[in-house]
Parts: sequence; structure tokens; C-alpha cells
Amino acid sequence: PNRSRRLCSSSCRPSNGDKRIKVAQPVVEMDGDEMTRIIWEFIKEKYRATDFVVNQPGKFKIIFTPTDGSKAKEWEVYDFPGGGCGMGMYNTDESITGFAHSCFQYAIQKKWPLYMSTKNTILKAYDGRFKDIFQDIFEKNYKPEFDKLKIWYEHRLIDDMVAQVLKSSGGFVWACKNYDGDVQSDILAQGFGSLGLMTSVLVCPDGKTIEAEAAHGTVTRHYREHQKGRPTSTNPIASIFAWTRGLEHRGRLDGNPDLINCKLNEHYVNTTDFLDAIKSNLDKALGK
Repeated sequence: PNRSRRLCSSSCRPSNGDKRIKVAQPVVEMDGDEMTRIIWEFIKEKYRATDFVVNQPGKFKIIFTPTDGSKAKEWEVYDFPGGGCGMGMYNTDESITGFAHSCFQYAIQKKWPLYMSTKNTILKAYDGRFKDIFQDIFEKNYKPEFDKLKIWYEHRLIDDMVAQVLKSSGGFVWACKNYDGDVQSDILAQGFGSLGLMTSVLVCPDGKTIEAEAAHGTVTRHYREHQKGRPTSTNPIASIFAWTRGLEHRGRLDGNPDLINCKLNEHYVNTTDFLDAIKSNLDKALGK
């Protein structure tokens, strides 16, 4: 996809104003664009994700052709008595494994317990694969470190986990499959303010490489208004938070506690100052 990138040599001023904290290594800043459609086409091609649509009565079959040239295998999925549709999902063990490592690494960074949620009671093969791979990786790679930090890993059904989240006070990492994560993250964002306040952090399996971005994405509707020269109301806070997450991670990698603890006090005001600013703007609007 067409994305512009630039390497930034950044610094940050602590709240005490004593000095500027230099970033030892570069941080990559990526400018997004309206390429979601092309990215999705690439994903479907890469992972061979396919929607199977049936519009008439008949048998619905899946044919798997191995890349090694061996004989193709065929499965009859369903015999449709009338019009309907079917959907197939496919994921690689490599992809699920990378996802698992990223989740375990992030839980260790936060020093929070990790919960993985699926619906493996219904999707026994697909969701069951997630459950089995996560458990195996935890036992082989992360259990001693989790025990040392006095945190834990647990798999739960998605409906049970949603109920737990609603009554909990937080303080844990929640690993979800893509669709579940999209829905539940937006619910949490709205419950605590709005999607405009939430960042998204993409963590590589090694736990060292991350990408921080605003969770609301490109906000296409506002972008189109901006192209027409009209004012927009996109909340910039999530983008600011994303940048500070990147700086914090850079500080963690470099062992730079000043950068990790950097505060941006000069960019916000306290309650009374905020109210004074509102009153001033109101007075101007009323012609006082």
C-alpha cells in the first residue's frame, strides 16, 4: 500500500522543565491514507480468506489443494435445501502463534494477567485451535515469568468474559479474535468516553517492535469534508496518546526512565483554567 514514512529524531520536555530528553534511536512515524480497501484485498490474497455464497439449493463443498502437488481433498460442508449462504474461515498456525506471543509479551510488559476468549464450545475446530496454541505456548515459554510476576493466563468463553469485563475494575489484558476485538474495544472506548480517546498498539511477537496509532482509523467521513475545505470535528487526543505510547516504548527499549515518565503538562489545563477558557469563549460569543 502507498504509505509515506519518515524517521523522526524526537525529544520531550519533562513536567519539571529542567531539560529536554533526547530519544537515543529513531522512531518511525507512518502517515496513514485511504488505502483500507487495497490492504483488505492483500490480506484476502495472502491468507486465502474466502466468503462462500450459495444462492440456490445444492451441496456446499470445500476443496483443498495442497501446495506440494499432492491430491486435492474435498469436504461436503452442507446440503442446502433452499437459498442461503455459507462462510468459511481459515487461519495459519504461524499467525495464531505470533498473536499469542504478542499477547503474552504485552501482559508481561503491563504486569497484568492475560485472558484469552473464544467460543470453542461452538466453533470446536477453529476456536479450539486458538485455545490449544495459546495454552501450549504459555506452558512452554511464559509460565515461569508469569509466576514470578504473580500474574496468570486463563482461557474463557467470550460470553463469560464479556460479563466479567462489565463488572470488573480492569487491570488485565484481554486477547480476542479479530471480530470480537473490534466489537468489544469499541464498547469499552464508548463506555470510558469515546473512540476518539482510544489508541491502538500493534505488538510484534518479540514484544520489542510496536506500532501505535489512533484506534478510530482514517475517519473517512471527516477526511472527505476536509478535502472540500470544510471544518471537521475529529478528536485529536487519540493521535496524541498514540505518539506518547511510541515515545514511552522507545524509552523502555533504551532504558531511558525520563522519557518513559515524560509528562506533557504544558499541553493541558486544570479544571478551573478549562472553565475559565469556556467562560471567556462564551463571553465573546455573547458580545460581552
